[in-house]
Amino acid sequence: MFLEKLMPSQFVESIHHIDIDQLKRNNIRAVITDLDNTLVEWDRPHATQEVINWLARMHEAGIQVTVVSNNNKERVDRFCAPLNLGFIYAAKKPTNRAFLQAVRQMNVTIAETVVIGDQLFTDVLGGNRLGFHTILVVPVAQTDGFWTRFNRQMERVALNWMERKGMVSWRRKA
Repeated sequence: MFLEKLMPSQFVESIHHIDIDQLKRNNIRAVITDLDNTLVEWDRPHATQEVINWLARMHEAGIQVTVVSNNNKERVDRFCAPLNLGFIYAAKKPTNRAFLQAVRQMNVTIAETVVIGDQLFTDVLGGNRLGFHTILVVPVAQTDGFWTRFNRQMERVALNWMERKGMVSWRRKA
């Protein structure tokens, strides 16, 4: 069923609640992460110190990170370039292309990679379609860009269905 493809492998409050040691124990060597409302607010141009520290912990653990965003080159480059962070912009998630490009660039397999994001219809659906372990985070900001607001309405419908079926145990901030 389509809605089951929207079910993330894991729910966490934020990227800071992801157990990096557990990732290592599970032989995870790479992370594909969304940018807007996953790492920072959609309208924040640069990384916070907390995100910089999280990226440093990933690096220390030997886990590569690539940002895969549906946003434009200017937005994604402005965030990633100062961090020397690999990225793919205009990703057209949930299509496969950018996810597969990211694993090729990092020279890892899907089984060695997790996908982290704040949206069911882009990050989770895209990752699940290819067999990635997917981690859904609560959006960093309570506001969204124009196109994301529509997705959020559809997500509420899907999350309500998942809750009724006993598939989720916590509610996202909405």
